Amino acid sequence: MLKCSIWWCGKVFSVRPAKTAPPNPINRALKLNFQHQHQSIPLFTCRSNRSVSAMEEAAASTIGFLSKKLYDPPSWASHLNPIPSHTFSLGHLPTPIHKWNLPNLPQNTEVWLKRDDLSGMELSGNKVRKLEFLLAEAVAQGADCIITIGGIQSNHCRATAVAAKYLDLDCYLILRTSKVLVDKDPGLTGNLLVERLVGAHIDLVSKEEYAKTGSLALTNLLKEKLISEGRKPYVIPVGGSNSLGTWGYIEAVREIEQQLQTGNGKAGFDDIVVACGSGATVAGLALGSWLSQLKAKVHAFAVCDDPDYFYEYVQGLIDGLQGGVSSRGIVDIKNAKGIGYAMSTPEELKFVKEVAQATGVVLDPVYSGKAAHGMMKDMADNPMKWAGRKILFIHTGGLLGLFDKTDEMVSLVGNWREMDVPESTPRKDGSGKMF
Repeated sequence: MLKCSIWWCGKVFSVRPAKTAPPNPINRALKLNFQHQHQSIPLFTCRSNRSVSAMEEAAASTIGFLSKKLYDPPSWASHLNPIPSHTFSLGHLPTPIHKWNLPNLPQNTEVWLKRDDLSGMELSGNKVRKLEFLLAEAVAQGADCIITIGGIQSNHCRATAVAAKYLDLDCYLILRTSKVLVDKDPGLTGNLLVERLVGAHIDLVSKEEYAKTGSLALTNLLKEKLISEGRKPYVIPVGGSNSLGTWGYIEAVREIEQQLQTGNGKAGFDDIVVACGSGATVAGLALGSWLSQLKAKVHAFAVCDDPDYFYEYVQGLIDGLQGGVSSRGIVDIKNAKGIGYAMSTPEELKFVKEVAQATGVVLDPVYSGKAAHGMMKDMADNPMKWAGRKILFIHTGGLLGLFDKTDEMVSLVGNWREMDVPESTPRKDGSGKMF
């Protein structure tokens, strides 16, 4: 008979198997943990006549999620400054790496996939890694609400809204939309559905107003308004991309290194390929790869703005950590914007469909879809540049963005029909149960 005591915030709970499950002490412990502002780390003491059980492992996993932890940086990044003091455990990490059998690759080229789209459900994607650091600072500063800003289908805004609610914080989103829709209900498509389900407060602003006023001024206006109402807001920039958010992908490099060490013993990666939408993911990967033993060349495909803008912005993030290196020396940034941010050509959407059909991997149309399309186009144009190389592609998530493209994709996914059931097929009422 297993008896397990769980210590949390000075209280001890006993867990025993029972025919009728008692109130869940893990959930009570989690509630106590939030009431104590995540200042305690759970410890376990168990007595059993057998080895550590699946029940204990499940309990440990449950308690680890959403916990606040002291942050210890990788040794190769310990000279960076400032170093975060804490993180929240928000993502389901490490995310898996597997071979990606893309067709029409250059000779002897391998592409592997880092599945950051599997870092959670409502919280899926690369934004989770940044939010682990940003929300830890927000809580440490005593914030009671979060402000952030992005496009109408922003994955970052959706992830922030969910993570904030997990931590009992209100969330205020400023979403950029077209001038003709700014005074209308934004609807429930894709990311908007999740944001509105979790109770995020949404302010709409036109693209024209956004372009003239800027994200910093807009978030500051809302911040001052909330302060005047007695609130304590914490502002997260577009995409969570500041020097603190950059730590999310510095830490991801450590994760990749550990996965390579525990894998099948093959050599590391020659290249890392990723979409670039706000900058911190690229900055963290490039700086981490350069500082660590990974030493993979980072290739970023910009889905908005242009490469020169991102070289400068990434440089600012690196300088904010006293990284001591030029962005142009550690990352290659190419333009993959196409006809515009979050706008897709028929060719790009066809590519997303073909990749899904060939490999089972669903790319989003705004970020990873454009980055993978750009990578494959560059491979076709410059096969010798990529021949024989081992590439890690970072899938940054964004699946919900596909729901905003359904009208444009109807002609690509017409493989359906009514089933032909011959008249001679025996029939009897009640034979098929419909649940």
